[in-house]
Amino acid sequence: MPDLQAKMYESPEHSEDHALQDGHDEPLDSRRMLIAYGSETGNSQNLAVDLGRIAERLRFRTTVTEMNDVELGALSRYPLVIFVISTTGQGDIPSNAIKFWKSSLRKRLPQGCLGHVRFTTFGLGDSSYAKYNWAARKLHKRLEQLGAVEFFSRGEADERHDDGIDGAFLDWSNSLRTHLQTEHPLPDGISPIPSDVQLTPKFTIELLPTMECPDLTMSDNHDAKVVGKQPVSTPLPGRNKESGPKDAGQSRQDHPEPVLDRTAALFSHVDNPNHDLQFELQIERASIHSNSQLARLSEGTANAIPGGIDILDRPNVLRDDPIKYSLDDAGSRIQEPQPPLDLNPIPNAWRAIIEDNSRVTPDNHWQDVRLLTLNVTSRMVSTKKGEKEECVVTTPGDVVVIYPKNFPKDVHALIDLMGWGDVADKPFEHHTEYPEVNFGPPKNCHPMPLSTLRQLLLNNYDITSIPKRVFFEDIAFYTEDPTHQERLRDFSNPALSDEFYDYTSRPRRSILEVLQDFPTVQIPYQHIPSVFPVIRGREFSIASGGLLTLSVDKPDMTQIQLLVALIKYKTVLRKTRQGLCSRYLASLGRDTPINITIKERDWPEELLDKRNPLLAIGTGTGVAPIRSILWDRYDGGSCGEVVLFYGGRNRHADFHFKEDWESLEIRVITAFSRDPPEDQPEGHQKGPIKKTYVQDQIREHWKLVYTMLRKGAGVFVAGSSGKMPAAVRQALLDVMVRGAAVNIEEAKRIISSQITYYEDVWG
Repeated sequence: MPDLQAKMYESPEHSEDHALQDGHDEPLDSRRMLIAYGSETGNSQNLAVDLGRIAERLRFRTTVTEMNDVELGALSRYPLVIFVISTTGQGDIPSNAIKFWKSSLRKRLPQGCLGHVRFTTFGLGDSSYAKYNWAARKLHKRLEQLGAVEFFSRGEADERHDDGIDGAFLDWSNSLRTHLQTEHPLPDGISPIPSDVQLTPKFTIELLPTMECPDLTMSDNHDAKVVGKQPVSTPLPGRNKESGPKDAGQSRQDHPEPVLDRTAALFSHVDNPNHDLQFELQIERASIHSNSQLARLSEGTANAIPGGIDILDRPNVLRDDPIKYSLDDAGSRIQEPQPPLDLNPIPNAWRAIIEDNSRVTPDNHWQDVRLLTLNVTSRMVSTKKGEKEECVVTTPGDVVVIYPKNFPKDVHALIDLMGWGDVADKPFEHHTEYPEVNFGPPKNCHPMPLSTLRQLLLNNYDITSIPKRVFFEDIAFYTEDPTHQERLRDFSNPALSDEFYDYTSRPRRSILEVLQDFPTVQIPYQHIPSVFPVIRGREFSIASGGLLTLSVDKPDMTQIQLLVALIKYKTVLRKTRQGLCSRYLASLGRDTPINITIKERDWPEELLDKRNPLLAIGTGTGVAPIRSILWDRYDGGSCGEVVLFYGGRNRHADFHFKEDWESLEIRVITAFSRDPPEDQPEGHQKGPIKKTYVQDQIREHWKLVYTMLRKGAGVFVAGSSGKMPAAVRQALLDVMVRGAAVNIEEAKRIISSQITYYEDVWG
């Protein structure tokens, strides 16, 4: 069996870096811990990193890695193992943990094979799902079946808690720390690493040596002669670019200064170039006001399109009338440079071309919903017989992963703020402190070769997300202002969670805005990978299937459609917010190339069998996968009866795919919560409108629903998580109680044992 150490990284022993006390200088090799995570959206990974820091400060030699990077047989090499795992879908294991999970299910595993493993688990779930925290519970049970022994009581977090995941994690992690200190005390004379001592960054970036070319920089011989524009990344007055703690990284003087001359090609045909003009053009190209980015874009891309925020950004949208928070800001009408067209080398990616990016809701509707049409090109893959062409193949339920980028304006602001202008356009490479690897970026970071610092910030590192608590812990080491340092450490203190949420989540304050609020913070550019999170891909359910996958006039391409809600909103501070991915998607014009990946979903075969009747229940943009499965079912041949319960706000504004349902002759029963009852004349309502939801229509049409269930119809529920899925489940139970004349417990048994029920909901 392959050695685990050849497959994953291990942190350096910090006892040498942070001085073992009283003459003890031996590594604490016996204090080893593995923390493995399974995560779809990054939450479990973040908690695993937090636990890793706790263990490091207790002088454990810690390894934090994806579960798929762990061999089952290597667990016994670690005295303590912690698993942090989220539940996805119908109680499913995350994709980056499924390999480990399947290896634990092998029938040939001997009984008690993990008898030397001491472990615990922490699960992340959403109590609005029927199978809450099943992944962690299944994993915990299976490990015990294989002989592993729990060393600390397992924990579970509920995203629906008032304090979110922190509601359970903070108490659990504090108890774990106490347990480790009690049951695994440090040797005499050795103390935990104090919180005011910075842990060694796991990843760094370093300047690459470059060809020696004249570096066109500001000098006595070349004064800036830019009219109406400011040089990019000019340091703020009085700002020392090298400021920061003494041990915060290598001095920039340690790196060679000559760089590639990026204007050389422009003047290659000129015998005696005008050096002043060369300098002005260099400044112009680097400026955020430059037209050089727009010149490379299509006409459609260059148009200003209002952006939005995707569901992963979890907006705190105010619930009163949207007119109170008008989004018609003057700034939104000003054209700004768009993200670069660079295609990051993402593993297993497909190249897609934007065919259409149309708004499908009225202009006066509060929500901007887009139907995004992608033409996906074929790719060449290597086989034993040589290379062959491969076309993308999708099935209903699959999702597209889109990788957003930062906008030049924001990156420019950060470079200026940090004083990184002198190195912003020089090439860098990643390095790691892990002993097995000489260089390499963090997990899921895929930079282009020879990326400049600016390109890394545009393409790879997230500077606009809401910061986690650990971010404040990190940046407190990069300021010498005692007031700022104290305040930043307050925000990182779990005991002051209310202050943390008031400052970050409630006003949706971004990483960039935090750094602007604390201008004395000066992060060494070398530490970017350890301070800023990696931009994560966002998942969107495929809305096309059957005939809709055929690209018009482009037979060598596969067409994929996505229905995406872009929410632009104002916070309690009346400040307009846009999510990174929604803002990026809104900027994509026709013919723009992007890289995407496809994630397969394991759907019940009964739902995919077009001969079976189907009871579909979808709300809002959640109807996308329902459209996919219905077009796939009606792609030739006879199919079973289909009834769709559709829920939205207004019939005229968000009755998505109405024409599709008519074309497919689907029976649709609607529930529009903001429209008056159909039997009530317009303008005659008195008082507030009685809201109607899909669960109300299910009860109203109980005979139809019960008949469908008796025929063996599968049930597919799609839409937002929270109250809707639970309300639909309760409505179906009520239908079964009424139709079958049974009690509620018997109704639960019938639905769970005799009916195929599947939810595809997002939070």
